[in-house]
Amino acid sequence: LDCFGSFLLCASGESVKVYSSSSEECVHDLQGHTDLVSGIVRNPSNHLQVYSCSADGTVRLWDFTDGILIKTFIIGYPIYSIYISENHGGVVFVVVPMANDKSSELFQLVAVHLPLSGDQEVEARELSAVLCDVSPSGAASFGRKGEYIAAVKGLQLEVFFFKKQKFFLKSGNKKGAKNAFTCVSCHPKEDCIATGHEDGKIRLWRNFNQKKEYTYSTLHWHHGAVNTLQFTPEGTNLLSGGIESVLVQWHYTQENQKDFLPRLGGAITHIAVSPDGSLFCTSHSDNKITIIQSCVKVSAIIQGLVKGEGVRTDLTIDPRSKALVLNGKPGHLQFYSLHRDKLLYNLDIVQQEYIHEEGLDQFEVVKAAFDTRGNWLATVEERTQKGSELEINLKLWAYDEQTQSFMLNTTVTAPHEDQITAMCFSPSPETTMLVTISFDGHFKAWLLGACWSCDFVGGYHHLKPGCCCFSADGSLLAVGFQEVVTVWSPSWELLTTLSQPPGAIRDLCFGRLSCSKYLLGTSTKNQLCCWNLLTCSLEWSTPVDVSLLQADPLSENMAAFCSQSGCSDLFVFKPGEPRPLYSQKALCTGKVQRAVFAPRDQMLESCEEHAQWLNRSQLYFFTQHMDLMTFSTKTEEDRLLASSKRLMVDDSVAVTPFYLLLGKHRQQQEALTNPMAERIQLPQGSIAIKELLYTPAHVLPSASFLCSMFVRSLLISSSSARPELNPAHPVQELELCRPPHTGRVRIPILVYYRLHHLLFANILFSTYRLVKSMPRVQHSSGS
Repeated sequence: LDCFGSFLLCASGESVKVYSSSSEECVHDLQGHTDLVSGIVRNPSNHLQVYSCSADGTVRLWDFTDGILIKTFIIGYPIYSIYISENHGGVVFVVVPMANDKSSELFQLVAVHLPLSGDQEVEARELSAVLCDVSPSGAASFGRKGEYIAAVKGLQLEVFFFKKQKFFLKSGNKKGAKNAFTCVSCHPKEDCIATGHEDGKIRLWRNFNQKKEYTYSTLHWHHGAVNTLQFTPEGTNLLSGGIESVLVQWHYTQENQKDFLPRLGGAITHIAVSPDGSLFCTSHSDNKITIIQSCVKVSAIIQGLVKGEGVRTDLTIDPRSKALVLNGKPGHLQFYSLHRDKLLYNLDIVQQEYIHEEGLDQFEVVKAAFDTRGNWLATVEERTQKGSELEINLKLWAYDEQTQSFMLNTTVTAPHEDQITAMCFSPSPETTMLVTISFDGHFKAWLLGACWSCDFVGGYHHLKPGCCCFSADGSLLAVGFQEVVTVWSPSWELLTTLSQPPGAIRDLCFGRLSCSKYLLGTSTKNQLCCWNLLTCSLEWSTPVDVSLLQADPLSENMAAFCSQSGCSDLFVFKPGEPRPLYSQKALCTGKVQRAVFAPRDQMLESCEEHAQWLNRSQLYFFTQHMDLMTFSTKTEEDRLLASSKRLMVDDSVAVTPFYLLLGKHRQQQEALTNPMAERIQLPQGSIAIKELLYTPAHVLPSASFLCSMFVRSLLISSSSARPELNPAHPVQELELCRPPHTGRVRIPILVYYRLHHLLFANILFSTYRLVKSMPRVQHSSGS
């Protein structure tokens, strides 16, 4: 995370995202790394450039304002942190394993000398070891004028002076593990090192250039570990953050004075400050970035998919907003737009202040379900206290058109005597009904009349129900009671029971559309079963360990996630067909426990055969590492590429606004005059022209340097056929290459230069002088 005033850069998986600090929008997505990005630092010699490092073993230099990759330095070792100092030109400091292995537990800080080269990819193999046995997680900082670097790990603080090439402080605190170092930040103007500790204390170290005469003072406010420290550019303030979600601003000259910005959300994991000190940025454990003005006031929030300790609710889709709904902040549900990749809002379900304290039992949202039209939302929250019974609340929320959100309508305290394991709304348009099942051995039907009330309580031979499911039209309800599947009518008559191979029923799912006569279920004995409801018999079964079964509401397709050898496999099939439509082995590590089909706004067309199951809906699933993943088709990728480049043409064409207008006009004119004219393949454009047109102006060499190169690119080789010059028209025309389907365009060279950049005025003048100085040559007709 790094803040540049107008822009905010953060590592996001294998890319670096550039956000506008004012509009909160993502303006660039810097893609190029092939593994997780582990660090970002600004280039001290150019404020428009940044370095990024990754576990793929490369350091990349970017122009982040234009989103351009300038250079790639190949280090050859996985990189976990990166540091840079303006006093060490041409050198970056990175943390790499002491053994060239990602599983290595020992790391070292090395200086990498970046070679000067015109190539875009350069090998940087000149490494110099600086510190051994350091922390991989960014626990190092440069001191005043880059004279020294301080690093912390465990109970050790080390300070290395570059000029003297030796250590002046190796401080270890042996009093206890609670005093272990967690972070470090050096004062930019004075010889002072601030360190954070697990016991919540901050220590300011001074006079550390003497081996045994160093001193330190202590600041203490945090009750948990100090996660991050950062001095402001002038060193007037010290910022700290931890699990309390409070940004603390310490006044450097008046250590007893401090300012607070509380209730920022999740625990603060990192702090960044803009070069002028006007903006602070905090990143949080819940996947959020907060932009704060220096007066300690929140100015913007960039919130991704809220991450917590786990997802207790299933993944569900809000029928109205088409947003993905799941656990968000503690006690909340988050509504996340999949199309915009942005959090819409959080809905407070528990409606109690969350207290950040370990071992404290608080209400958690464990279930959520929508009715078909999105008018009602049902939630279940529970809390277990030591020595007391389980507390359960069932809440029903009505959608309010005026506020465009859900408002609490009914709260049912203790709806069951034991934990609620599943619930679902009836899709029938005639009634609004919710069914809940519990380990107390009963399922209950809640019916909306003048108010919500319990309409029916059912059970089966005192067995515990584990799952339930309504058919697509709401005419049948299937409830799994351990090893027995029961099927009920809307009038609560038990229609039939279905037998299956041994094992408790884990999941139930009705078929859709033409496959509505089938009911599928999974068991704990690694069986996937399909029953025919017309014959009330087992249609087929197969031995497979299905961890999750999900039906597409808009087609007959079903997705089965299977666990095998520590990985998850995916099979997409129709219940009535023997062969799967799609299969993917080793989809991800661990078990997939949550998945959902999200309906598309527009149906995909011309999709490849193996991806036609994605035409109507898109499948999303959560991995074991809390990563939300999905499938995309080639049609989608092509459409996104076309939309992002709808104003671009072939790479061989020099693009100008005048060209776009004139090219469209010429294309329409040719289609009217000669629609059957043969299109002629034109030669490829000049590499020099492309370099001039597509390279940002602020990184180009001087005009005098480019002039000769550009003029040579325009001259025709002596071996090529040269047309006769027309003395009546001394200013010739420059022919531009266009794709074969658009014909050719001739633009006067003076107009062409004028439309591009003031740089070309200088080039034109130099070209004129060069032509005037050339000897006049007469060409024979055969030349």
